[in-house]
Amino acid sequence: MNHLWRLKRAFMKDLLDAYENPKPATTTISTLLKRMQEKEFVGYESAGKLREYYPLVTKENYFSKHLKGLIKNFFNDSPAQFASFFTKKTELSEEELIHLKSIIDDQLNKKK
Repeated sequence: MNHLWRLKRAFMKDLLDAYENPKPATTTISTLLKRMQEKEFVGYESAGKLREYYPLVTKENYFSKHLKGLIKNFFNDSPAQFASFFTKKTELSEEELIHLKSIIDDQLNKKK
């Protein structure tokens, strides 16, 4: 997805060229693209026998959907359990924790 967001539109060759060596197999990229199409993350337009792929979702929306799934599947659908795990297990510095707290405080103030 990162390559598609950066390129905006790309043929299979463009996507393969975007990878560093060793490059993944064409079949691997093709399978990933098919799965992303089924999930409606990627679309394509036919150009003869070729397909030009493009993202259907923004990076922010894609990440948000995956994060919600992660919280649901691994943290009993509890954002608090996720936050507890994240803050305890990632060895954040005091400065980083203070910054996170200020982000949460800002969001709480917006909800008032």
